[in-house]
Amino acid sequence: MSRHTAELAELNRLGFIMPHAQGMIANALLASDRMAQDAQPALSTSANAGIPAFMSAWVDPALVKVAFAPMRAAELLGEVRKGDWVTRTALFPMLETTGQVSSYGDWNTNGTVGLNPAYPERQSYHYQVFLSWGEMELALAGQARLQWVANLREAAALKLNKFQNQTYFFGVTGLRLYGYLNDPRLPAAITPAVKAAGGTGWDKATPEERQDDVITLINQLRSQTAGLVDTETPMVLGLSPTRMGLLTRRNSYGNSAASLLKDTYPNLRFVQAVEYGDSAATPLQTMQIMAEQVDGQKTAETAFTEKLRAHSVVTEASAWKQKLSQGTWGAVIYMPAGIATMSGL
Repeated sequence: MSRHTAELAELNRLGFIMPHAQGMIANALLASDRMAQDAQPALSTSANAGIPAFMSAWVDPALVKVAFAPMRAAELLGEVRKGDWVTRTALFPMLETTGQVSSYGDWNTNGTVGLNPAYPERQSYHYQVFLSWGEMELALAGQARLQWVANLREAAALKLNKFQNQTYFFGVTGLRLYGYLNDPRLPAAITPAVKAAGGTGWDKATPEERQDDVITLINQLRSQTAGLVDTETPMVLGLSPTRMGLLTRRNSYGNSAASLLKDTYPNLRFVQAVEYGDSAATPLQTMQIMAEQVDGQKTAETAFTEKLRAHSVVTEASAWKQKLSQGTWGAVIYMPAGIATMSGL
């Protein structure tokens, strides 16, 4: 057996299977420069151990967008258009009956009945944003596979809608334009009961204490409407997501306040909005109970003049810009007695 054959056999025993090998290069030969006769003594370029980092980078084709708090004001009692973008003031006629009865007598002329009309008014507010893009900017974004103009328009619509949602809760300062949380005609907010753990907040309250607060608020609504709201009336409870989470906490019997309330009030639904206490705009945790209708009339609704108006695209030397605008009436509350508020949860 030759030396090369013996070396191959040893490699086979170690697990290296090379059936086409003709032999092994001697170690002495590997240690010399006879295997690289064309090797030059020094590099003519800078020493480098790899490739540019960007050539090994991977860009996810899925575009991840930053999330924003949901806009829920329109889910409370609905949303409707009133007027258009040139409408500055809206009148809402109301009619109240007046009069008194008197004892009957064949010749008596006592007892009167009358009508008292009123015309509450609200002002609209119009607002805008500008979006602009350049020719080179657009080309660079295309290199990154970004739909730049489409995403700019989406961002503009989002900002407009976020502001509109805020007006539905808080109105606009300086105008006769109010929201669900600051309309001056709303009855004053009531305070939750003091809990066994101390304070009026829900953080350490029991499920039964939270349920009692909601029932107290519903009873306040019954009182305000002189019994026009009852157990079967369709109602909506607006509160913050964190307070809704506490409302779903179960007691030792496996029941939550939310489930017990749904059993008692089958037409009750919940709407969660950060504006009720999970945002800096509302310092106190608040909840509102709203009857969808009072005596067959709608309690309230949010309103806008135009949901979105896209104005003309203006062309410049190597760029474009466009204005987008909207208009709002805030929350138009027809029956203030149909909404009851509790603050300090």
